[in-house]
Amino acid sequence: MNLSPIPLGVRTTCPYCGVGCGVLATPAADGAVTIAGDSTHAANAGRLCVKGSALGETLSLDGRLLHPAVREDGVLRQVSWDAALDQVAGRFRDIIAEHGPDAVALYVSGQLLTEDYYVANKLMKGYIGSANIDTNSRLCMSSAVAGHKRAFGEDLVPGCYDDFEQADMVVLVGSNAAWCHPILFQRIARIKEARPDFKVVVIDPRRTATCELADLHLPVKPGTDVWLFNGLLSYLARNGGVDQAFVAAHTNGLDAALNTADADCADPLAVARICRVDAEQLLAFYRLFAATSKVVTAFSQGVNQSSAGTDKVNSIINCHLLSGRIGQPGMGPFSLTGQPNAMGGREVGGMANMLAAHMELDNPDHRAAVQQFWQSPRIAARPGLKAVDLFRAIEAGTVKAVWIIATNPLVSLPDANQVQRALEQCQLVVVTDIVAGTDTNAYAHVLLPALGWGEKDGTVTNSERCISRQRAFLPAPGEARADWQVLCQVARRMGFDGFEFAGPGDIFDEHVRLSCHRNSPADLPRAFHLAGLAGLDARQYAELAPVQWPVQAGGAGTPRLFEDGRYAHPDGKARFIATAPRAPAHLPDAEYPLTLNTGRVRDQWHTMTRTGKAARLAGHVAESFIDMHPQDALKFGVREGELARVSSQWGAMVARVQHGGGIARGGVFIPIHWNGQSASDARVGAVVSPAVDPLSGEPEFKHTPVMIERFGVSWHGFILSRADLALDQVAHWTRIQGEQFTRYELAGRGAIADHGAFARTLLGVADADADWLDYEDRSGAVYRAVHLVDERIAQCLFISPRPDLPSRTWLASLFAKDQLTQADRISLLSGQPIDKGADAGPTVCSCFGVGRNTICTAIRSHALTSVAAITGCVKAGGNCGSCVPELKQLLAATLAAEHACALD
Repeated sequence: MNLSPIPLGVRTTCPYCGVGCGVLATPAADGAVTIAGDSTHAANAGRLCVKGSALGETLSLDGRLLHPAVREDGVLRQVSWDAALDQVAGRFRDIIAEHGPDAVALYVSGQLLTEDYYVANKLMKGYIGSANIDTNSRLCMSSAVAGHKRAFGEDLVPGCYDDFEQADMVVLVGSNAAWCHPILFQRIARIKEARPDFKVVVIDPRRTATCELADLHLPVKPGTDVWLFNGLLSYLARNGGVDQAFVAAHTNGLDAALNTADADCADPLAVARICRVDAEQLLAFYRLFAATSKVVTAFSQGVNQSSAGTDKVNSIINCHLLSGRIGQPGMGPFSLTGQPNAMGGREVGGMANMLAAHMELDNPDHRAAVQQFWQSPRIAARPGLKAVDLFRAIEAGTVKAVWIIATNPLVSLPDANQVQRALEQCQLVVVTDIVAGTDTNAYAHVLLPALGWGEKDGTVTNSERCISRQRAFLPAPGEARADWQVLCQVARRMGFDGFEFAGPGDIFDEHVRLSCHRNSPADLPRAFHLAGLAGLDARQYAELAPVQWPVQAGGAGTPRLFEDGRYAHPDGKARFIATAPRAPAHLPDAEYPLTLNTGRVRDQWHTMTRTGKAARLAGHVAESFIDMHPQDALKFGVREGELARVSSQWGAMVARVQHGGGIARGGVFIPIHWNGQSASDARVGAVVSPAVDPLSGEPEFKHTPVMIERFGVSWHGFILSRADLALDQVAHWTRIQGEQFTRYELAGRGAIADHGAFARTLLGVADADADWLDYEDRSGAVYRAVHLVDERIAQCLFISPRPDLPSRTWLASLFAKDQLTQADRISLLSGQPIDKGADAGPTVCSCFGVGRNTICTAIRSHALTSVAAITGCVKAGGNCGSCVPELKQLLAATLAAEHACALD
């Protein structure tokens, strides 16, 4: 049995990406929690990225939803749990009685634990009798699921993280792993350092931080991945890259797949033109793949989030099947999952087209098996509505009640304005969340407080099929309850038996038993099973150590699938899938001439409800931005550092233009994280096309035609304030969490007649006798004001007609002082520190809070020539390594500048 003794700290798992890192959380008597990596967890061996390291800084109850509430006449009022649950159950029951089970829906999340997911799926499909339960995992990995099922017969990730170390080449496709899966990326970096002949290829339209490690970067035109991999398939077939014995014994469908590939992609030069990559570089990749037997091709959102996402996945798998590079150490296609429990949700059938335990909703034998096991009164007979279609149905009125759990669809879904319209007119919107104020919660009729990370208890499954325990180490705050508890209580109020679980261990045991139910070669065989975990008692469940499924009798996990060459299709063979290349659903035109790509930044997560609370995570990228090529900026009349509006036929948003150097002409990149609480108008979901993959239902987040135009303002400014402020009177604002203050970036329209009066109103300083310092240059329209309380800075405001305002980093350091000196006062009014060394510059290393100026000064002063030397001098790069690509760039730029000065 896989047991691990619980140490003085609590072993749990990180709630961020799909790497699934182990965390050791140690609460202190004063309420603080020390966070460290769990050295015993194989996923991370004690390492954590900066987001994971900062988890202890996100656990405050500020902004938490702590009590049930019901909205009446537009006003939320606190109610008892009984009143809230009675309303949810009663309204659901009445709507089902009048309109049928398909008139209600659940929309859930990869943030749920497997036990929560299991209960939600059981309630909806087995008792309500509808498959209208979908998840935000639809937005990130459903194309991988569909591709796996077509190729392998079941949603199976073949490999494990150890395969990266045993490979001789890793191909990263549509994956900025350096920022999005940093612990796994640093593992790759260490392999590269130890084995210089180890090859890294990055296929991505953008030059991201991940490319700094690459031997070869193919900046493909967005949407052309199928052409690229069909070209590779054709190249392998014509150049001795076929494992004939493997193909003959273990696959079907090669002729159709190869004929389709050859029709458009047999000529590498033609493929290079379509993909807009250098032909020699393309051929170099094809030759490397053909010559390297141990290849792992890891793909993520750049592949999945497409109207052709499933075909992209299968075009990659086809190449591994043709060459036999699968099922053995160091090789295979590998889906890098976005969320911490997206795979756990897949195990329990948490999407609208699935059943629990990897059984199929459109298979009557599978439906009967699940209903028999649950002893449920009914079973959903057909697939439910996938995420985008679900909210369209809500707007159309066919779905009249929706229960949203642990997600914020008004920010994360495409065509977000349509989601808003849907929620505005839905008869019943129930939201279970840990945060009171989100864009989605503003439209809830019933709000239910949930347990958050550190408070809830259960299991999650990471990208390599590893089941780990997520353990509670904090008490439940307020009246918050576990998601599974709330679901069970509503189910029982609706009159359903089968929800009498005493705790998450009971739910897990039922999940395990269902995975084994009728799961034999002679009955309804599935590769997914947890047989070795059946019958765990409370102690065994509490002490369960990480284990990869399938879990064999005796508790042994399975690191790698398909080693015996058998797949989950009835004949035991894998399928080649013919993937005909096709253009994205919407193409740029005269009205919308640019292509929008969206994604994550290094130190933030999803819609920032958790990471946004940690001040050190805000230092690296403080505002949303529009990354674009300088020539495009010139063409469209926008300038770096200034605000611009990006719009599509679905909506618009505003952010600041930058030239990051990684964008080809014709494209723009905007991050996904900012929302109505963190910025006035930065929801990129409002702009994104709602086009979806016809098989997976996954939206096309990487290819929306847009236009860009200047967002004209008269002045720019910022505020640092210990008190929260309302800034509805300015044209644009962004809210950023600081260590002892909140920072606001501002822009406004129209001349300010009286800067002093404007500043006092904005900062809420009505006392005429307040300790107030200000400076005004009327001719230049520059204004600075500082509000002091007991000789301590309480607020400061800086305004200028230009965006090049004083350093926020230097000013932030003044908030740590109990009393300002006269020199500090002079510095504030002059807009710059008297001590030039006081400004560390923008954050580069968030783990240790090291700024750009500090790093560049160290390079010059100490003649540093390597990243390791920088780390030894100022610590930057010494923890998670996410900043190492940026350190390399700063090192190169600083040394080049020093060399140029020497020549002068």
